[in-house]
Amino acid sequence: MDRNQPVCLHRTRSLLFVLCAAAALCTNAHADALTEAFAAHARYLSSRAVAYEHGEGVVRDPARAAAMYCEAARLGDAEGMYALGWMYANGRGLPRNDAYAATLFAMAAYLGHEHAGRMSRYTGDYLGEVPDCLQPPRHLQYADLWDPGRFLATLDARRRPVAELVTALAPEYGVSPRLALAVALAESALDPLARSPKNAMGVMQLIPATAERFAVRQPWDPEQNIRGGLRYLRWLLAYFRGDVRLAVAAYNAGEGAVDRHGGVPPYRETRQYVDRVLGFAQQRAHPYDEELVAPSPAVAVAPVARQEDLAP
Repeated sequence: MDRNQPVCLHRTRSLLFVLCAAAALCTNAHADALTEAFAAHARYLSSRAVAYEHGEGVVRDPARAAAMYCEAARLGDAEGMYALGWMYANGRGLPRNDAYAATLFAMAAYLGHEHAGRMSRYTGDYLGEVPDCLQPPRHLQYADLWDPGRFLATLDARRRPVAELVTALAPEYGVSPRLALAVALAESALDPLARSPKNAMGVMQLIPATAERFAVRQPWDPEQNIRGGLRYLRWLLAYFRGDVRLAVAAYNAGEGAVDRHGGVPPYRETRQYVDRVLGFAQQRAHPYDEELVAPSPAVAVAPVARQEDLAP
């Protein structure tokens, strides 16, 4: 590690490599692609945070702006670091905290942010103190406890390439590679030619209506099939506000069934399916895009598991 590099910035960058390992993407080319994907997402978060901070086209919400800036900063975005530091330095929407401001300005300055470098003259030296939101969620802190390479090595030559494709594509859709793989295993045991009595097709077992809904023109093509399943899973995670249990139940029984029952439907098949997926994924809550879809009414009945309640 560069001795002049802020320690928390080093942790932020290390997180990307943990995620890369969890996605089985750790060639240099894939690591670069994953890093750029996170950087693009961080820039998007910073731009949306500006709107909420100043009420530009949306209702002004400083707390939401701060949360979005902090997530962008955690992903290594200098503008997010600077903007969050400014809020702490001036007590705008957040309690004033010069130590947090100094750290955030130092991190942004290290990445070449000109204004942050100037602000560091007023807030003092880097102290290493950061707000809690800058720490990775617990489910990501423990992501390195699962060794995808070791798991993939246990698969036969027919299924291993399919598993590699699932774990490689999952981050493009904001889905945990381990969760995506858990669904694919439960659905088809990674068989691209699997077909159910209900005409569900391929690795992710897409029925014709779901394939059409998520723009899958060739459901027997493994990559198209997996992408369609990941689009659906991403949508379900947003619809159920990150509750993995409800999203997985809906993948099996349909979101309508979960809505009608206000939770996991009382179907033996669905409940066994949920247990299998959660047993492999070891994740109860998941990040989601709240702007993708309005929440399910079932979320109010079955509260979403909180990130801080996740067990390693």
